[in-house]
Formats: sequence, structure tokens, C-alpha cells
Amino acid sequence: MSPKREKASRAKGKAMEAAAQEEAAAAEKQREEKANSFRLSSVATMNKRTKAAAVLIALGTSPASEVVKYLHENEVETLSAEIAQIKSLTAEEKEDIINEFYEMCIAQKAITEGGTDYARSVLDKAFGEKKADELIFRATTKIDSAPFAFINDVDNKNLLMTLQHEHPQTIAVVLSHVSSDKASKIISELPREQQIEIIERISNMDKANPEITAIVERSLKKKLSGTYNTSSSSAPEHGGVQYIAEIMNRIDKDSQKAVFEGMEVTNPELVGKIKKLMFVFGDIINLNDMEIQAFIREADTKDLTVSLKAASPELQERIFNNMSSRQKEMIQSDMQYLHNLRMRDVEAAQQRIIDVIRGLEESGDIVLFKGGDDEIIA
Repeated sequence: MSPKREKASRAKGKAMEAAAQEEAAAAEKQREEKANSFRLSSVATMNKRTKAAAVLIALGTSPASEVVKYLHENEVETLSAEIAQIKSLTAEEKEDIINEFYEMCIAQKAITEGGTDYARSVLDKAFGEKKADELIFRATTKIDSAPFAFINDVDNKNLLMTLQHEHPQTIAVVLSHVSSDKASKIISELPREQQIEIIERISNMDKANPEITAIVERSLKKKLSGTYNTSSSSAPEHGGVQYIAEIMNRIDKDSQKAVFEGMEVTNPELVGKIKKLMFVFGDIINLNDMEIQAFIREADTKDLTVSLKAASPELQERIFNNMSSRQKEMIQSDMQYLHNLRMRDVEAAQQRIIDVIRGLEESGDIVLFKGGDDEIIA
């Protein structure tokens, strides 16, 4: 065979080999897509109860047991029955159900924190436009069916007029289901004795009985008929000490001081719990530059170093930007040699800084609890 023909033959052979590899790769991709489509469809066809049960199975025994503690007795019974009917879940199905659950958590958190438009921008970047639309639809459908969802669309004046004559426990149940901002404004307008009682009741509130909640909701909806927009807005369920801390962060300063003084007599332990949750180390990022500079001047350098070692990059940058170049370089240098820190040591250092900040707040150098729409004049 001539060299020319031999070269052409080799080229043809390579081309045929490449074509065969491409065909094999395409066939493999098609098989994978078909398999993925099948396992995704098996999760997609599950109803909500089955999905909830599948999430508990996918989490594993120990994490699932922690989740179950927060459920009502009849919810546990329902999920137990669903779990019993699920023979098994493949590793792929577990992965899909956890991914779906995670995506829904992200969607609901984004909607709760910033509304639908904010959630759409966040989810669009994370998952793409099509997936974002799907998650927002599912999340808002769930939120709209939450107890007392309509109340966030009720004018505060109308809500106050309706609630002020209700039993304190009824007021507590209602306010535990609205936004902390709305709850703080309603509580601020109530008589002082009533404020303290309602705050204590919300703080001690466990999972409300669904039947009682439904009765209260129907009664209130009837009384407030015509005073709200039926399009509804987000109404995440709250309650407990953490929620009260959010309310107290927003309540006006005079009411906050009076409530705490009254509760110090009747329930000092609860006051301590609320205050501990009202301002955490991560909340420093919300202080203005002058306030950050004020606590930096008062805080121990070692405490700052240990605290910043475990802080988020955003918070580190916020604090470093308010330091002198010399102090910043010194702390950053010391941070490089900090290893194997115990969490309790970090928390202790952060707590000492929080105590410094609270001291500055008491002296009027820092305003931690600015409340609702208050303006701060520098």
C-alpha cells in the first residue's frame, strides 16, 4: 500500500473510532438522564405527607428524633403511619428529597426575610429562573395557608382595637403568628400590665393546639372581616423566647425599659434569657461605624482577637475597617497563631464584648434597640 493510501486509512480508522466513542458517550448520557428522570419523578409524585416522612427517614434516626420533639402529637402519629408505609428509599431518592427540602427551606427563609421580590433575586442566582419560580410558588402557597396569615394585612389600629379586649392568652396566640415588627407595635400600645403578661405567655408558649388555634383564627377573621386584603402576605409561625427577643429588639425604648423592670420582679430568669438573645455577637454588623469604634476602644484586644477568629468574613471586615491600621495588623497577626480554640472560650470572649457593648448602651454611647422606623440623629 502506498504511503498516501496508508495515511488515509489510518485517518479513516481514527474517525470511525472517535464516532464510536461519541455514540457510546451519548448512549451513556441518555441512560443517566433516563435514570435521573425516573428517580426524580418518584419523589415528585409523592404527596406532602409522604415527602415529610421521607425527609425524616433520609435525615436518619438521631436528627429525626430531634425534629419530632417540636411536632404536635397528632402530627407525629400521621408521620409515623406514613413512615411505616415506605418500604425503602434508595440513596438517590434520599439525596433528592433532602435537596428538595433544603431548597424549600432556602425559599421560605428568603421570602420571610425580604419578601417575594427579594426571594426571587436570591433564588434566581442560586437555582436559575425556572427553579426560582417553582420554589416561590410552592413556598408562598404554603405560607398563605399558615395560621393567621391574613393578620399581616390588617391595619395595626384595627388589630389593636380588636385584640385589646381579648383574653391575654388569645392575644399571645395571635401575636405569636405575626411578624415581630407588627407584634412589637401592637404590644407597645397595650397597657403596661398587659404587656408583661403577654410577653411572658409568648415566651413560655409551646406548640399551640391546632384545634384551638383554628377556633381563635376563625373568630378573629370574622371580627376583622373587611379590614384586610385577602391576597395575604407572609406569616411565619413564631413563639417562644427567641421570638420575644425579636419583639423586644423592635419595641420602643420606654416600653422596653418598663417591661423589663416589671418582669425583673416577677420573672428575672426570663428577663435574663430574653436579654441574652436580644443582641448576639453577629449583630455587631448592624451597628454604625461610630458605635463599632466605640466598643473597639473599650474591648480587650485579646477578646477581640479570639472573637474575630470565629467571626464571619463580613463581620471581620466590618470591624477591621473601623480599626487603626496598626491595631488591625496586630490582631490579624495574632489570629494566624490561634489554633484549636475551644468553642466555649470563643463564646466567653464574645460575651465579654457584648457586655462592653451593653455598658455603652446604658451610658447612651450606643443605641442597640432602635425599634421600628425610629430615626437616629447623630
